[in-house]
Amino acid sequence: MAEPTSTKPYLLRALYEWCVDNGLTPYISVVVDTNTRVPQEYVRSGEIVLNIGPLATQRLKMGDDVIELAARFGGVARELAIPVAQVAAIFARENGQGMSFEIDRNREASSAEGGQALAESPARPEPPAPPGGGKPSLRVVK
Repeated sequence: MAEPTSTKPYLLRALYEWCVDNGLTPYISVVVDTNTRVPQEYVRSGEIVLNIGPLATQRLKMGDDVIELAARFGGVARELAIPVAQVAAIFARENGQGMSFEIDRNREASSAEGGQALAESPARPEPPAPPGGGKPSLRVVK
């Protein structure tokens, strides 16, 4: 019997629709790898958080393998392609409700090494906390 398809793309689409239907802003947290096409200048610690709401994106297509969209960064339109496997979480900006997913950070390394996994496995990232609640802080950048 063939292995069933992943539930992840279906859950991503369902939570996206739930956010939009309830007037919430859907965000995704993405672990960036070489197959992820996003503006690298916005990637922090190997991750990027993106607003994928209808007001922030154009031509959003949430496929089974790839999420494709166009969005503006600093006023410049960019085409993005995000492998579904690299989405760590989807959540509503306003209340933080959503879902997080396991990411196989060794996927590229193991395929490059002939299927052998690395000895050390990095910790799973926590999805970003919703805004608000804490006191803002500033730091000096030299």
